[in-house]
Amino acid sequence: MSIQYTRDEIFDHAERFSGMKELAGDEDNPAILAFLKLDADWPEHDEVPWCSGFANYVAWLCRAPRSKSLRARSWLEVGKKIRIDKAEPGDVVIFNRGGSPDPAVIKDKGHVGFYAGHDNELVEVLGGNQGNTVKVSRYKMSDLLGVRRIA
Repeated sequence: MSIQYTRDEIFDHAERFSGMKELAGDEDNPAILAFLKLDADWPEHDEVPWCSGFANYVAWLCRAPRSKSLRARSWLEVGKKIRIDKAEPGDVVIFNRGGSPDPAVIKDKGHVGFYAGHDNELVEVLGGNQGNTVKVSRYKMSDLLGVRRIA
């Protein structure tokens, strides 16, 4: 029997990685490489976009649905679509990062993490590869492509 965790538990699992960061120079953080290698064979170093790798790893640990892709926008096809005013910690938030503003363009640039709060202008996100670290950062509400409920 497989037990799926609640949104709060997903957020708590993600939070345990806070402070984890890429290693400078020729060294690589083995945990970040594990995030990446869960769903792709090609990453050899931790200096690649790993936000989706982090989200997938946390979802995998919690037996929650996941995108199984290193593309941030791939999360727009996972779980149940919800509005930002209904979001709770542990929900997944996906942002445009210089690509098309159209959420249907899955193969474009993006960022993904776990919802931590919001106001009218900014969304707080607990995620990986935010300044090369797992931490809470703020992103513009205008860049939000979607919110997905995975638990």
